[in-house]
Amino acid sequence: MTHFVVTPIGTVRNDRTDIAMTDHWGAVTSTITVNERFGEDCLRGLADFSHVDIMFLFDQTTERSDYRPRRPRGRADLPEVGVFADRGPHRPNRLGITTCRITSVNGRELAVLGLDATTGTPVIDLKPTMIEFQPAGIRQPEWADRLMTDYFLP
Repeated sequence: MTHFVVTPIGTVRNDRTDIAMTDHWGAVTSTITVNERFGEDCLRGLADFSHVDIMFLFDQTTERSDYRPRRPRGRADLPEVGVFADRGPHRPNRLGITTCRITSVNGRELAVLGLDATTGTPVIDLKPTMIEFQPAGIRQPEWADRLMTDYFLP
């Protein structure tokens, strides 16, 4: 199997430091400071987009010890699902991705709303969200609706 090294391009800063606090991300404003090696103009043009896809590393968690199906968040009211049917942080490569609303861009600082990552989280990459990459007709099971009820509330 091929191995590779990923170097973070920046870091998250917000008022969330408790990785156990998993809900209510909707009103969280985060600032991503991009590493100076990319220059002061690295975010130029990003403010023209409403949203950005943020890839980050769940660096404060561990990989699962096994990959048997589990109930998301250990909730008895949810079905057991495999690791690739769950978006939790205990993943094989601990990668996260969230589409966030851009609130401002200033030099190497990008402010976004709704990023579900805590202060200090390494950011792996940023990509503008483009309509053409968004699929039509997304469906999900009813249990996912219940799981996410409070996730992005303020």
